[in-house]
Amino acid sequence: MIHFADNIPFISLFLMMIGGVVTPLLNNEKRARRLHIALIAAVGILSFVLLYETISGYSFTFIMGHFPAPWGNEVRAGAFEALMASVFSIVMLLSVIGNLRSLKTDIRPEKAPLYYVMMNLLFCSLLALIYTNDLFTAYVFIEINTISACAIVMAKENGETILATIRYMIMSLLGSGLILIAIAILYSQTGHLLMVPMKASIETIVSSGRDVLPLKMGLAMITVGLAVKSALYPFSSWLPGAHGSATSASSAVLSGLVLKGYIILLLKIFFRVFGLDTVVLFHMDDVLFVFGAFAMVMASVKALQQQTIKRVIAYSSISQIGYIFMGIGMGNIAGYTAAAFHIISHAATKPMLFTAAGSLMDANGHKPEISSMRGVGRQNPAAGLGIIVGGMAMIGIPFFSGFISKITFAMASFGSEKSIVTLGALAVSTVLNAMYYIPLMMIVFSAGDVGTEINEHDHAVKKPFYHAGMPFYGAMAVFIAANVFLGTCYEPIIQIIGDGLLQFG
Repeated sequence: MIHFADNIPFISLFLMMIGGVVTPLLNNEKRARRLHIALIAAVGILSFVLLYETISGYSFTFIMGHFPAPWGNEVRAGAFEALMASVFSIVMLLSVIGNLRSLKTDIRPEKAPLYYVMMNLLFCSLLALIYTNDLFTAYVFIEINTISACAIVMAKENGETILATIRYMIMSLLGSGLILIAIAILYSQTGHLLMVPMKASIETIVSSGRDVLPLKMGLAMITVGLAVKSALYPFSSWLPGAHGSATSASSAVLSGLVLKGYIILLLKIFFRVFGLDTVVLFHMDDVLFVFGAFAMVMASVKALQQQTIKRVIAYSSISQIGYIFMGIGMGNIAGYTAAAFHIISHAATKPMLFTAAGSLMDANGHKPEISSMRGVGRQNPAAGLGIIVGGMAMIGIPFFSGFISKITFAMASFGSEKSIVTLGALAVSTVLNAMYYIPLMMIVFSAGDVGTEINEHDHAVKKPFYHAGMPFYGAMAVFIAANVFLGTCYEPIIQIIGDGLLQFG
């Protein structure tokens, strides 16, 4: 018997595709924005329905068309996919709603419908990476994701964004090329593109001990390709420029969602294509652990050297990506669970920071330099509060999402030979996080002359309160609530993640 929930992944993808086709026909910024928000909200509701249906352990594959394996195309959904789709829907919605003012000022009205076309296609590709059970389909949507992401970076239309987009495109194409070559190698070895049949063939090859080298090459290339596209240090040089120059909504979506989509696909490949035993046998977990721990520290050191608020947050994102890869590199279910929880934690935190930073810049005359933001949080308290909550979450203060992430990483390492390095990297990264977030929080709320201005009579007068708009206040309130929820009511989320990952096998 077919449940309605079985159709939800396809319906979600179809809705976003239709949005990408219909939006240019509207030829109106307001209508395009309303359609985009309505579609994201609809997908969010469907995702929560799917989560309700799968939370008890139900999972399924849905055949697209009438062709079975090995030629058919499938989507797969369980509790893990439903949870990630739900989180992504909420974050996407809040990232747009919270940055409506900057979207109106940064993007020309006649170009705005095209921006929402790209946002619809971008979200469609993210859903496809979450749900797909087929490697080549995953590659197709990786390319859609890349093109859409580059378009929303360039939407601001200045020299800096164009240069950042070119760098982004070059690095993304490098990653895509590695992924495509890896898929070709795996297909030639197994004769399959669907994940489950491919895994069975790989297990047969590994157990025989023959022709293992091509499999090692395929695993290495697809892992490196996805690591490049998810900005794992040192393959992350393109990210600060893209974040620093793009409009705040684009920065929020790129950091909170786009980077995570590739990591979710990597998790599916490890579980459903190679199997965890094969990943450990080929020592790919050790490689990712080293790079992840290295990224946690080095990206934070880079963040300390930045002078603008968005670049600080961008390098912080690279550091947090290191956390996720370190968890994956632990090679056990606890580590994968910690990594997946941090995907959610970071998705709830970093878009809030970029949204708050954009609003602070608006209140500060669009100046991004941290030195010029002394006291600006007093003019825009909601944005300042977002910086404080986001900063405390990233540092790992109790009752916020980042604290639970760091605890789960630490607990996942206990009993393993990687525990000392894990605990050391967590400690060093936490200190470094505090070294750049605490001064930032102090600056935006400090007393100073930024809260005043010189009037026409050469008298210092207090600057007026900056009204960021009700959509911004609503989005910020939900972001803050989500952080507190993840920092206090985390057990059900971790349980869903753990159960969902076990279903992958």
